[in-house]
Amino acid sequence: MPSSHSKSKAGPSQSHPPTASKWRFWNNTFITLIFILVGFSLSPYIFGHSSRQILSWKFQGNSNDGQSQNEDSRNSQYLLGVGKADITGPVVEINMMGYANTKQVGSGLRQRLYSRAFIVGDVKHPEDRFVYLVLDTQSGDTAIRYGILDGLAGLGSDYAVYGQHNVAVTGTHSHSGPGAWLNYLLPQITSKGFDKQSYKAIVDGVLLSIQRAHTSLQPGYLTVGSTKVFGANINRSLYAYLANPEDERAKYNASAKDDGSVEKTLTLLRFQRASDGKNTGVLTWFPTHGTSMLGNNTLISGDNKGVAADLFEKSFSAEDNVAEGFVAGFSQANVGDTSPNVLGAWCEDGTGAECSFKNSTCSNGKSQFCHAHGPFFRIKDNGAASCFEVGKRQFEPAKILYDSLDTKGTPITGSSVKSFHTFQDMSNFTFPLANGSYVHTCPAALGYSFAAGTSDGPGAFDFTQNDPNAPNASPVWRVVSGLIKEPSKHQRRCHFPKPILLDVGEITSPYLWTPNVVDIQVLRVGQMVIIVSPGEATTMAGRRWKEAIHDGASSLSLSGSSTVDPVVVLGGPANSYTHYIATSEEYGIQRYEGASTLYGPYTLNAYVNLTLTYLPYLGASSKSRPAPGPLPPNNVNRSLSFITGVIFDGAPLFKEFGQVKTDVRPSYSIGSPVSVTFYGANPRNSLRLEQTYAAVERLDGASRQWKRVRDDSDWGLIFNWKRTSEILGHSEVEIVWETESFVEAGQYRIRYFGDSKAVGGKITAFEGVSGIFLLT
Repeated sequence: MPSSHSKSKAGPSQSHPPTASKWRFWNNTFITLIFILVGFSLSPYIFGHSSRQILSWKFQGNSNDGQSQNEDSRNSQYLLGVGKADITGPVVEINMMGYANTKQVGSGLRQRLYSRAFIVGDVKHPEDRFVYLVLDTQSGDTAIRYGILDGLAGLGSDYAVYGQHNVAVTGTHSHSGPGAWLNYLLPQITSKGFDKQSYKAIVDGVLLSIQRAHTSLQPGYLTVGSTKVFGANINRSLYAYLANPEDERAKYNASAKDDGSVEKTLTLLRFQRASDGKNTGVLTWFPTHGTSMLGNNTLISGDNKGVAADLFEKSFSAEDNVAEGFVAGFSQANVGDTSPNVLGAWCEDGTGAECSFKNSTCSNGKSQFCHAHGPFFRIKDNGAASCFEVGKRQFEPAKILYDSLDTKGTPITGSSVKSFHTFQDMSNFTFPLANGSYVHTCPAALGYSFAAGTSDGPGAFDFTQNDPNAPNASPVWRVVSGLIKEPSKHQRRCHFPKPILLDVGEITSPYLWTPNVVDIQVLRVGQMVIIVSPGEATTMAGRRWKEAIHDGASSLSLSGSSTVDPVVVLGGPANSYTHYIATSEEYGIQRYEGASTLYGPYTLNAYVNLTLTYLPYLGASSKSRPAPGPLPPNNVNRSLSFITGVIFDGAPLFKEFGQVKTDVRPSYSIGSPVSVTFYGANPRNSLRLEQTYAAVERLDGASRQWKRVRDDSDWGLIFNWKRTSEILGHSEVEIVWETESFVEAGQYRIRYFGDSKAVGGKITAFEGVSGIFLLT
């Protein structure tokens, strides 16, 4: 029987804080509510490098030689464009989006966040096109999507071809970005509401990435391939996965290394310009959670997907056949029950034991000490080394696949490009199952096991996973749940066997807590079909969904040819955030993923039914679109906010902004960290989008000019900020360069770029520079 836990004794570690918490169950949110409702407060609660891997290969499509495949590819040209832009929001003083720990407030920047835009269009019918966006965020979002569509409408007639039907907004599911930008109340509570600066940074950056992709549009070719990725994911809810039928699981059990418990396949789509044959970008799909950076991390980053994308984009040399501005998007897939913490879940309670297989608890019967371990969990760096490693483990096989694609890839053929999008109210959607019986979905609700979190970020108190029907938690939680919103008998029956903790879909005060209206969207180019999922489909849920779409696309010959096998991928969480999509069998187990499946036991069936219903709109001859459906609310201008702005900045007496407080040493050996501390100002004064807060400069021996060699988009250059006096507005900035093994010896210096705010609001830019140091 496969296991989600490593059998090598990884042992306990103190790298996780005792109260580390995962986004899914906003413990602090619940506490805030309890405080308001019953007048007492509680402790924090939960929401919701290394060796190269040995790779095995599996390519989709035919077995033609490289020449015939190249000829086939040139029969199908598409309008292709790629673009990338900065979406880094406020890096300090904003609660981070992912783990709803109110103490996890941004304190700096590890790596800038980006929107990566990929446009695919029909050459003969250029109005038929779609935009697939990959954002370094926790998810797509309704408010963000509204902002993007409004912005596109304001860009003029050239952008009128983009709208609800063909814009897909996916998130990499990073848990280490700034929050306070989501549309619904539930995720806003721990961030103290909505922050327009955080929201605007994402929307503006996405629009810029689309503009760059749009202006780069020209005819080109698409080629797809796949490979296996090992060492980058495991199943964190294997007990629930094993509830799926044995014969179904057996279809995916290829070997002990690839036992089917998670998907190991990475699919890569290459964008190639026809004019000169240069490659402009790649788009990949592979499932692993963005939880490599731990709940005690306070530095902004794109987590392991951000690392993989950055490594890919920076991997080319001048002689490689790539266009300037090459863009690599690492999109999520059926991510729901996956974890990047591949050494398994261990009890950090002094026992050194593995967590309980059934409910992820430790010796005291609770989940708080159960923590998943990444590849380098013993390094006390809040997950940074493990994050880089898991990112590298995705990048390396993707790059090997990319390098082999000319001879072993499959051309995308069939010139048509189609897409559809509609909204569906899931609060009571009735539809038939395959056996002819009718079932229905329910208003959104979250179960008790939602409060237990996962081994990537466990919950608090006495909540545990695998808690169906009658929950084991203290009866006091039933009282608290009822004070927020007592679910009706009909609602309880609809969600059975989920014991409802939070009846979120029926709470409308002060505005909706979670979405009941969801996005249904599918994109197609040639024989490739992209399911755009608003929730986190589990491994088996994603397989069932993709298989249904594959069979439907085959029977309809969507690409225009019955002889070409469809290639189906699933990307998300996208457009909105509807938590999880588990199979009905996993739902019955009521571990975290099942408890977080919002619309009842038939949630997956509903998504499959809806996408199949609208699939004919993707046919090559289709000239129409489905009705838009009921529009979800846009809460941007009605969302509450208790986030205070920057009042002013001050420099200590006889000091200036940007002045060095603690300088570098005269020399360092390559591989050692270099640090310098400046008298600084609050980085919220300017997000420095498309710019940088920190840079490393090297003295060029020939020209005697200083040249920038690192900025804060680089993983190894870290920007730390801390407030040293609230009253006087003093703060300090420490910039650390973790010098890489491949760095060139020579003379260097570190530069700081800041912006100070005076009383009255005037913002003034300044710079600081370290002393010169020698790397040897």
